[in-house]
Amino acid sequence: MRKIRYFLLILPYRNAVKMKRINKTNAARLLDRAGINYDLIPYEVDENNLAADHVAEQLGEDIHCVFKTLVLRGDRTGYLVCVIPGCNEVDLKKAARVSGNKSVAMIHVKELLPLTGYIRGGCSPVGMKKPFPTYIHATCNDFEHIYVSAGQRGLQFKITPADLVKVAEAQVCDLIVDEPTPENQQ
Repeated sequence: MRKIRYFLLILPYRNAVKMKRINKTNAARLLDRAGINYDLIPYEVDENNLAADHVAEQLGEDIHCVFKTLVLRGDRTGYLVCVIPGCNEVDLKKAARVSGNKSVAMIHVKELLPLTGYIRGGCSPVGMKKPFPTYIHATCNDFEHIYVSAGQRGLQFKITPADLVKVAEAQVCDLIVDEPTPENQQ
């Protein structure tokens, strides 16, 4: 029997306390069917700041363990998904190489909803309309749990990297732009 924890959000309501149940997303239902353990973690959304650093701040977590989901188009293989730490940029050359493409580019935000079923700031690597090849940056294995979107703004999965890799049928690899070091700046 697997254990799923639900968090209740307590909101003040006219001098009383009202409990609000978190509704499951389609991505959460898919994790349930796959027998994957996870926590649904709500956070306050700022429509003017959908960046991962804001999410990490709201969760009280290290930005390195809060991952963002990016959808790209390859020149040979079509669409692919890259899941990288929120503080980093995807290296398009690395993403192209691991996906078997000569080049890749980010899709335009207006393509995201029709293609994946998700909106910007709520795109999950789990439960897209159609499965796409998925790649997760290798630093995910540095953490016991990582955070990824649960399929809507204001809700994150707390999940083990191994379980996310399993359910997303993802490949773990190097995907991010290397940070400059004193040696390679000369």
